[in-house]
Amino acid sequence: MSSGSKKVIIAALAGNTMIAITKFIAASITGSSAMLSEGIHSLVDTGNQFLLLHGMKQARKPADEQFPYGHGKEIYFWSFVVAIMIFALGAGISLYEGVHHIRYPEAISNPVINYIVLGLAMLFEGAALLFALREFRAAKGTLGYIEAVQQGKDPSLFVVVFEDSAAMLGLVVAFLGVLLAQLTGNYVFDGIASVIIGLILAVTAIWMAVETKSLLIGESANLPIREGINELVNEIDEIDTVNEALTLHIGPEFLLVNISADFAPGISSDQVERSIAVLETRIKERFPIVKKIFIEAESRSHYLRVKAQEQQAQRDSKQG
Repeated sequence: MSSGSKKVIIAALAGNTMIAITKFIAASITGSSAMLSEGIHSLVDTGNQFLLLHGMKQARKPADEQFPYGHGKEIYFWSFVVAIMIFALGAGISLYEGVHHIRYPEAISNPVINYIVLGLAMLFEGAALLFALREFRAAKGTLGYIEAVQQGKDPSLFVVVFEDSAAMLGLVVAFLGVLLAQLTGNYVFDGIASVIIGLILAVTAIWMAVETKSLLIGESANLPIREGINELVNEIDEIDTVNEALTLHIGPEFLLVNISADFAPGISSDQVERSIAVLETRIKERFPIVKKIFIEAESRSHYLRVKAQEQQAQRDSKQG
């Protein structure tokens, strides 16, 4: 994981801590449901940043006998926990508060305090979002934003972007809710704003959960890396056919590669060993993210026979 993603999380942590305290003070003074929901939102975000930092720390632990490939997937697990936290606490409590205030509207006292707090929160949150977007743009390269999230292997970066974007949208909704309640005298608008904030958090949490679940289960490398590995394998004269080249992300900066290759007939075992050593060196030089490579010498006919047996077993299991 890059130092940039850690800086983004620390910046968001500092901002959300100050914002949460300010929002809760304003909510206790004014009695605004939307402001209370925003305070809960910021508090959950603060806890989430601690979880992400914990995940990054755990992911850096070295490999051991029990975890021979290291702990890189810790960051995937804790990012998934963050999504659950946002959904269960942030969205759940906001929706509850909103429905309660729609059924039993309460007047907002000193709404000016809400405007001041929301204005300050927008400044803090906006600064954190801009910082996160700057790091995210640098990491995504030429990819579009949605494509970069779908292909990204470091959730600690895009999770913060998700959180900060949802926070800015929630602040706008809270501002409109308080404003409409003040202008119309109908304080149901305050509760409606809280419900909308809860829905925003729910959608954000579901999207984050989908993206991090894929990483947690085990994603392959992005297409350019997979194509590059195949090119390097095909450059080895001693290899006739690449049966398959499988990749698996053990962590954001740890890629496992498993290659099955049909070597040319008649070559010696020494030639096979030398070609494997050359191939491993070339792959790691071109793609430093590749940490482990397993190359299996397997005839094409044997590979196809095994694959046919696997496919038949899958069909039998579905029919059964």
